[in-house]
Amino acid sequence: MKIAVVGTGYVGLVAGTCFAETGNDVICVDIDEAKIAMLHDGKSPIYEPGLSDLLKKNIAEARLQFTTDLKEATHASKVIFLAVGTPSSKDGSADLTAVMNVAESIGKSLNGEKVVVNKSTVPVGTAEKVRAEIEKYSEYPVHIVSNPEFLKEGSAIEDFLKPDRVVIGTQSDDAWEVMSHLYQPFVRQGNPIIRMSNVSAEITKYAANSMLATKISFINEISQLCDIVGGDVDSVRRGITTDQRIGRHFLYPGPGYGGSCFPKDVKALLKIGQENDLNLQIVQAAMDANERQKKVLSKKVKQKFGDDLNGKIFAVWGLAFKPNTDDMREAPAITLIEDLTKAGAKIRAFDPIARETAPKALEDAGVNMSKVKIVEKHYDALNDADALILVTEWNDFRHPDFELIASKLKSKILFDGRNIWMPEFVSRSGLEYTGIGRSPM
Repeated sequence: MKIAVVGTGYVGLVAGTCFAETGNDVICVDIDEAKIAMLHDGKSPIYEPGLSDLLKKNIAEARLQFTTDLKEATHASKVIFLAVGTPSSKDGSADLTAVMNVAESIGKSLNGEKVVVNKSTVPVGTAEKVRAEIEKYSEYPVHIVSNPEFLKEGSAIEDFLKPDRVVIGTQSDDAWEVMSHLYQPFVRQGNPIIRMSNVSAEITKYAANSMLATKISFINEISQLCDIVGGDVDSVRRGITTDQRIGRHFLYPGPGYGGSCFPKDVKALLKIGQENDLNLQIVQAAMDANERQKKVLSKKVKQKFGDDLNGKIFAVWGLAFKPNTDDMREAPAITLIEDLTKAGAKIRAFDPIARETAPKALEDAGVNMSKVKIVEKHYDALNDADALILVTEWNDFRHPDFELIASKLKSKILFDGRNIWMPEFVSRSGLEYTGIGRSPM
């Protein structure tokens, strides 16, 4: 099948590469000439495990091409995916400027019947807006599909090639036939391709992410209760997640969720509710709880060292919002570093991948970068530090040399923001352990 994917960001590039991997001829389109030039050379502009190898393979086999010419790509393709950004506006709603600009360009470029697919995360009613915009400029038949993505950064290739489910929102039987055929290679083990209306598909994406965000916020609030009354959230988590009705996933306490999806999609769903005179109270509570949780680590540090942190140096392990990505969007580490530097502290930070993207993200957040040093090796962050704070649970950090850590830290205090270490084992090395919702040792 001949496919165009408009947008070579995270979703578009992963989708285009994976469609090419199953034998389709794919043209990826972007207005960024520098990015297209990089992709022509087989270099990925984003970090995602496994993506670079698939990218090079499919370019070499001439199944994957890149261009800035949307008209050329439209003419050559039967299916056109829209995978452009829909960032949050100031009021929390999704900004559809890029989506509608692409819809206009497609309408002006059509040379026959096409299937146009919204892969971007878009609010309710966007499918009809895209249809109307295209039909302003063309009389060719166009079938509009809403096909939300459910990719997790760090495992996006696996998620795309082996999805839990594929959601296809369309009123068109012709489009359904095309899309179900396109996705058939990815669901050979029997996972469902689910057909529904465009509106239902648009809601599904926001509902899924908001549900996951709610689970994270719930366990984080339970961790705060455990801190107050002396419970152990790890024991509580095991006690509740063995109930099959609840399940194990997304019930790990930490310093709050971040990334490009959950914060943006929760805000967008709240805005959709407001526009329809509906107060989504559970979704609002999940967002409010997350904002509070992002302050938990800095509060724990200040409980140990006081509100005035002048003269203190803290080592921070992990900057990206989650492991296996360099994505710093809404990362809890930003809030932590901002709070500590405002209180007078200096930071020595390390991240295996995000050390290249972190400086700009921190600077954009207003962090005083004269107080922050990004180091090349994780143990280097401990030099002259008063305490170590783990924020992101990279595998590199799971079995460190605690005796070496204890020998380097002035105050021998360790803050485990992801509960990845055993408190009793840490304590044997002469370190004082503080976790999230864990009984003090």
